[in-house]
Amino acid sequence: MKKIKGKSLLKKHKIKLLMVCLVFVFLVFPDISLSKTFEEYKKNVNQLKIEFAALTLPSENVSAEENEERIENTFEKAKEILPAEEKIEFDGTTFEVNNKWISDKIEEYKDEKKTAEDKRLILISISERLEAIEAKLKEFEKAKASETSKDEEKRKLSEILKREEFKKPEVEEESLLQRIWRWFDEWMKKNFRPQRREPLPASSFGTVAYVMQWVLYVVIFGLIAFLIYKFAPFFIKKYRERERRNKKKERFILGEKLSADETTENLFNQAEKLAIDGNLREAIRKGYIALLFELSERKLIGLAKHKTNRDYLRSIRKKRELHENMNDLTLNYERHWYGFEDADEEDWEEFKIDYKKALNKN
Repeated sequence: MKKIKGKSLLKKHKIKLLMVCLVFVFLVFPDISLSKTFEEYKKNVNQLKIEFAALTLPSENVSAEENEERIENTFEKAKEILPAEEKIEFDGTTFEVNNKWISDKIEEYKDEKKTAEDKRLILISISERLEAIEAKLKEFEKAKASETSKDEEKRKLSEILKREEFKKPEVEEESLLQRIWRWFDEWMKKNFRPQRREPLPASSFGTVAYVMQWVLYVVIFGLIAFLIYKFAPFFIKKYRERERRNKKKERFILGEKLSADETTENLFNQAEKLAIDGNLREAIRKGYIALLFELSERKLIGLAKHKTNRDYLRSIRKKRELHENMNDLTLNYERHWYGFEDADEEDWEEFKIDYKKALNKN
């Protein structure tokens, strides 16, 4: 009996000692287990984006009390998986992330002065901002992967260039610039610089010829400078235009990159093909991108990486007919892309009717 009590007492002491050690570790190393991986953070953002988007959709079979309870649960979950301040680890580097904005939005939602419409817009703004954050995370991840692959290519190239067959010869060769300068110097000596001659009689025109050669030399350089002054602006303008065209090549709509030769017809044909293959949800998204692309071609909206579908909808609110049609298309897109409702052929046909109506009216 005494042995059993002794073992139980020893076990309790071990547990207490273990707890003391854990407390010590957390006090000395406060960052331990408080950081989150980049993939976990991206997954949490995606999950909350979908849940907040679902809250903005109309719920026919859910009572007001149940809907508020669902919203409250989503708020609690958001505070739990996206705390106000947290640390994210990516590729051996730790980043500090500030998520306080979501708590501020939740407090704004709970304000008793807010109307039902105000609250709905707050939920939409949270969903859109989460979508924008997710797009930035994906962009950052792609850039990091591209940078890694470039570093690897540089390393391999460096190893190749270190081989014996790529070593420079002992005798250093003239560079291209040195060869051009040598050719120019020889050409000037041959054609323009005065040559040494035997002393001429005092009555000759040797001095005049010498001066005329240098005058010709100055005139040629002046002519070259004038031509540079006259035509340089033309070439600079051409260069800037080419740079602007190159910048225009990269266009992004809702996170999707479009090529320079992309057209509205091509985008909508892709949507039709997706619908024929049975991918109606993808078809609605591609059709919505085709709509935004065509509106940008007509200078009705401006494209930007960070803009969401609601940003584009708000930008044409002054054009009532277009806004009304685009609002139906946006709701259709949100309901099937962000929501949990499956798309069928009737939804696609409805989308096509509204799409054509929106473009024909403008």
